[in-house]
Amino acid sequence: MKTSKTKANKTTIVVSGLLMVLVGGFLIGGFRKVNKAILILGGAPNREMYGAAFALKNPNVPIWVSSGSPKEYSDEVFARAGISSDRYVLDYRAVDTVTNFTTLVDEFQARQITDVYVITDTFHMPRAQVIGSVVLGSRGIKMHPVPIPANMGYYAENQNKEKEPAKKSVRDGARSVLWLFTGMTLNEQRHNRK
Repeated sequence: MKTSKTKANKTTIVVSGLLMVLVGGFLIGGFRKVNKAILILGGAPNREMYGAAFALKNPNVPIWVSSGSPKEYSDEVFARAGISSDRYVLDYRAVDTVTNFTTLVDEFQARQITDVYVITDTFHMPRAQVIGSVVLGSRGIKMHPVPIPANMGYYAENQNKEKEPAKKSVRDGARSVLWLFTGMTLNEQRHNRK
């Protein structure tokens, strides 16, 4: 008689524990729905080519190209890769790396995107990570860096560089924080002076 009660108590404890883990995981977001996107930072034609190859390995993930190559070139790169035009967005509002993120983060949030694969050159990625962690992170979006290998880089002078000077990351990190509090990236002021 004691054995069946002991087994019943153990079963109750195990089931209760599993329910607590499931409910607790759900409450803290451990089981959140993951909506992914690919963000290709403009600046070099190889980024679209590498992004198209990456997108083929992630066939259900939508693509944004932020201030990349001219539309005709980008359309051709994606068409050659077999990626239909309804899967990607060419956005030309950004004027630099900070605005690559600030011009799109609200759209990502509105589309309930939780994770973004960011594609750029290896030497450029540390700065992109600083900016992305601030801007995307401010909306609860996780950034996943996808650096293009240095030997595939577009700019010959950067092929032997592992990363840009740290001062660029510091500067643009500060601009990203400024954007969080003011909505400005400092580029607005430069364009207004012209």
